[in-house]
Parts: sequence; structure tokens; C-alpha cells
Amino acid sequence: MAGPYPSISAADIGWLDEEQMIEVDRVMIEDLRIELIQMMENAGRNLATLVIDRFGPDSVTVLAGSGGNGGGGLVAARHLANRGVDVSVAVATPDRLGPVPAHQFDILKRMGVAIVDRPRRSDVVVDALIGYSLRGVPRGRIGELIEGIADVAPVVVSLDTPSGLNVTDGSVPGAVVSATATLTLALPKAGLRNAAQVGELYVGDISVPPSVYEPLQVGPAPPFHLGPIIACLTGRLGSV
Repeated sequence: MAGPYPSISAADIGWLDEEQMIEVDRVMIEDLRIELIQMMENAGRNLATLVIDRFGPDSVTVLAGSGGNGGGGLVAARHLANRGVDVSVAVATPDRLGPVPAHQFDILKRMGVAIVDRPRRSDVVVDALIGYSLRGVPRGRIGELIEGIADVAPVVVSLDTPSGLNVTDGSVPGAVVSATATLTLALPKAGLRNAAQVGELYVGDISVPPSVYEPLQVGPAPPFHLGPIIACLTGRLGSV
């Protein structure tokens, strides 16, 4: 189900591996001076919109890691709360938050959004624990949250990739999230293409100019002129 979103075939869009996505982020920040906080805002706003449009929840639990992916989840929590959803947030390692995610976390605390140690049962759980930079088996608190995510909500929406999935080759070194839907960012990641854990696949605009992809020769940019969220038709069982 694509919901209200335009769709595109997987064959008609470019796909990135981890190294290429790192280069996209570098060009955005260093060359174009489009800051992480701007991309994070776009990611989180689109994620909140997808959660509401596709699943219409009354309550959402956001599970956030310490990096940029977690920051996007924290932005989504703000937008969900602003739109009347009952939101609670569990941050895996709040003492390790990077500067920009820490800023987003501080906003939520000032807003009075519920910050919890143990994830609350809800209609939807947002997986924003690990982004494209998976390093080995998820361990510690993040590993525990991944293993228990199915007990939090019947619907799981992952940001960029299901946590625990290698975005380059689709391998799973340890615990992994099985998502109902995944909102990947900028361009879809190669490892998501045939991975059952992805569920429905959507692509979200974070304001990357199409010219950024040209040196990488990865294929066409998403048709974001049609809207900031695009459904990606992969032909995989469980895809949109």
C-alpha cells in the first residue's frame, strides 16, 4: 500500500551503498554547507508524516540511538507531538548523544514530551536506533531495544534502514529490526532492496540536490518534484 504517495519502480531510481552515502553527506555538509540539522529536520518531518498518513496512530514510541539516525527520530517525535499524537521517547544512550541529536533531545524535554527508560506499549514504534553506519553485532542497550521492539507495538517504522541491517549487502550480523515500513533517506540503500526486514519501502527527501549524485554514477534521483515522500516498488514480497 503506497497510501497518498507517488510511486516509482526500483529499476528507475539510483541505489547507494554505505560508502557512497557517506560521500553524499560529506558533499552536503562540506561543499554545499547544508548542515546536518537541516537534513535531520527534513528526515524527521517526513518520518512523522509517513507514520501519520500510513498508520494513523494515537500513540507512538520513538526509540533513538545517539547519532544522526537517532536525531531524526527525535525530530519525528516533536512533529508527532505537535500533531496531537501521544508520544514517548526512549534514548538508548542519552549520555552519548552527538551535539545535534542532543539539541533535539533538549527540545523534547522543554516541550514536556515523555522521556522513558522502558519503552511504552503503543500503536506504532519508530526505530531510529542505527542508521547506515552499522558496525558489527548490535550490543548493549541498543541490542536489547532491537530484540524487544516487537513487544512495544504491532507496527514498526524504521528510519533509513531497519536497525541491525547492513545497508550495503543486506547482511544481518546479529539482532535486527523487522519493520512494517522503512523510510530510507535521499536514495534507497542497496542492502534494502531484497531484505525482508524492510517491509514497505519509502524514500524521503532531505534536500540533496540531484547534482550531488552525478559523480557517483548511481542512477536517477527520486522524483521529489512529485512530493517529499516516494513509495519504492521493489517487487519484493511485503514491499509497497
